[in-house]
Amino acid sequence: MKKNKLGSQSVEELQALAKDLDKQIFDLRNELSINRKLEKPHLLKSKRREKARVLTTLTLKTKKGAVA
Repeated sequence: MKKNKLGSQSVEELQALAKDLDKQIFDLRNELSINRKLEKPHLLKSKRREKARVLTTLTLKTKKGAVA
């Protein structure tokens, strides 16, 4: 997801997206631990990065809300 799309979402939507990404990352790591192989190993890295983008945007929005 692009930065400009994340910026237009509300805090609640970002929190829900972060929770969903957490579940997806958990499922991928669980599959990796069980099978010792992932069908699409690049997804783990991309999901972690996407979650970091979401959390960064969420932090910026909450800090702006606290200052204003």
